[in-house]
Amino acid sequence: MKTLIRTLAAALALAAGFGGNAMAADDYPTKPIRMVVPFPPGGSIDMVARLLGQKLSDELRQPVIVDNRPGASGNIGMDLVAKSPKDGYTLVMAPFSLATNAHLFQKLPFDPLKDLAPIIRVADQPNVLIVNTNKVAAKTLPELVTYLKANPGKLSFGTSGIGNPQDLSARIFMSATGTDMVNVAYKGGAPALADLVGGHVDLMFETSPTAVPYVKSGKLKALAVTSDKRLPSLPDVPTVAEAGIPNFKAVYWMGLLAPGGTPPAIVQKLNAASQKVLSAPDVQKQLTEISLYPAGGSAAEFGAFIRSESEFYAKLIKDLNIPQQ
Repeated sequence: MKTLIRTLAAALALAAGFGGNAMAADDYPTKPIRMVVPFPPGGSIDMVARLLGQKLSDELRQPVIVDNRPGASGNIGMDLVAKSPKDGYTLVMAPFSLATNAHLFQKLPFDPLKDLAPIIRVADQPNVLIVNTNKVAAKTLPELVTYLKANPGKLSFGTSGIGNPQDLSARIFMSATGTDMVNVAYKGGAPALADLVGGHVDLMFETSPTAVPYVKSGKLKALAVTSDKRLPSLPDVPTVAEAGIPNFKAVYWMGLLAPGGTPPAIVQKLNAASQKVLSAPDVQKQLTEISLYPAGGSAAEFGAFIRSESEFYAKLIKDLNIPQQ
């Protein structure tokens, strides 16, 4: 009889737990949501997080507050979210380094494929090769390659950390051209850009949303874009492939995730709200205007995409002999 009572009690508790989760998902959200950005303010991922956060606030009828937690190629912010309560109130706008860091760091404090729950792929972005014209005399990409081959190790490039888009694009470029440059890593794209404008580094493969305004203002010069087609915002700037390096393409992504184990109903609610926001013509226009390609899709599709990206970059990082940190 005691065994039967314990069994019935356990069953009732389990049922109550499922009901509680369902009820929580139905009521969600009932308080502000924190969206962690694992880079400093001012970069492209921060720009997109603030746009999406503002629109999600309207859609979910709760404030979505952006919280910048930079450092360690995004690992500090992503780890914070991975260890947060699994209730949908702490999210992360993660960069594509979510798929690369496991192959770049000897040990991570979290498992990128298990400890974070994919919600939606938000946008894709190419990089723009930009130079400080006071430090770099080359006016075209072929001229830059010629100079680099004659002066190995003389020019420096800024990045937001090893394995991030700026870093990988530069490494792929050096491998494709047989050139060598000095890598200067920063905590984010914004401080790297500031030093590029100031002449402390010579060039960058910077993300398109933050690079384009500097090019249009005349502060920096664009030599090429890393996508397979020209950017509408920079129609006169060739792709790297057009400029003489065939089959070169480097397009990166960012996406929204929750702590692993977040109830599927909450993930689905966030996915549906985000999909609605990303499908809105005004949001698509704003993303396109800052040289991003709106993405979208289901949580399952985003999860499968992250796994495939992880496999792809594991091979690329090995082929490029990028040392682990």
